[in-house]
Amino acid sequence: MNELFLKFLKFGVVGASGVVVDFGITWICREKLRLNQYLANSLGFALAVVNNYVLNRIWTFNSEDPAIATQFGKFLIAAMIGLAINNGIIYVLNERFKVPFYVSKLIATGVVTIWNFWANYTYTFK
Repeated sequence: MNELFLKFLKFGVVGASGVVVDFGITWICREKLRLNQYLANSLGFALAVVNNYVLNRIWTFNSEDPAIATQFGKFLIAAMIGLAINNGIIYVLNERFKVPFYVSKLIATGVVTIWNFWANYTYTFK
């Protein structure tokens, strides 16, 4: 199997675990704690970033780079750009086109997955 394709599959599995973390935290913060939906979305996204960094470092990219802080910084930069894309898509779909929030979030997550894989493959874990 092509190495790039295998990495993308692993990245997808890690991403799925991140979606569970992201949506779970977002739901708790938005529905139970009654936080603003964009703050709730950002908190869910942030916790998923930590989850995804650890799993991608160990499993997807098999990184042994000792500069963990620098590598996490790169991962965080890619994730923050992803968060901006994520929130932008949610805003456009939910506020402008009246697509339900969680449907908008799911669509945004799909788009951001492609961005995140490319950024991490070519920048963070190259």
